Amino acid sequence: MEVRNIQQFIEGFQRFQSKYFAGEDKLFEKLNHGQNPTTLLIGCCDSRVDPALLLDCDPGDIFVVRNVANLVPPCNESAQQHGVSAAIQFAVEALNVKRIIVMGHEKCGGIRALMQGYQPGRKIDFIGRWMKIAEPVKLQVKQQLAHCSEAEQLRACELGAVINSLNNLRSFPWVSEREATGELALHGWYFDMSNGALLAYSERSDTFLPMVCPLNISSKTLIPEVSYSEP
Repeated sequence: MEVRNIQQFIEGFQRFQSKYFAGEDKLFEKLNHGQNPTTLLIGCCDSRVDPALLLDCDPGDIFVVRNVANLVPPCNESAQQHGVSAAIQFAVEALNVKRIIVMGHEKCGGIRALMQGYQPGRKIDFIGRWMKIAEPVKLQVKQQLAHCSEAEQLRACELGAVINSLNNLRSFPWVSEREATGELALHGWYFDMSNGALLAYSERSDTFLPMVCPLNISSKTLIPEVSYSEP
């Protein structure tokens, strides 16, 4: 893969400029008056999983929060700074989003760090501290899937971390209250990077089901493709 240099980034911005600031449909003339996204997406900061690219979104379509391993911490009213929690509150209370999507992905470096353990003796370990949010998932995977391969355990932890984040979202009163009244829907998605597939968490079956199957899998296979709708 070719390493991009600064000039390529500048040229990329020029193409962006031509697309969104020229022609009849000048999108940013509308966005200049404010944003009105319907969706908050919480994703990983991994460079391979840009939500806007994966979901083919234009500027203004989604309000995005990205962090290591797409984690949502439980609601905590301490006096510390809470970047993810502040973004969730802003999206729900100020922007009135209609849905929140937590999107995990395969081959997540944060989850791998969690499963393999932290480096002892480090004076500052922000990653280790952050990943403790998903520590209950790790313990459950290690206990229930001890007989499975490392790859299987990693995938199980990646999927479990999405569910853990959904549960933590419900600890925020402005989320749980709006979900209870039907004003807000929560979704857990997982990008299967190896196969180019998208899975969705089904609370009814407590499992992840294919929402968009890989291109090389026929619709006649035994893997059901979900027609996904909000509750």
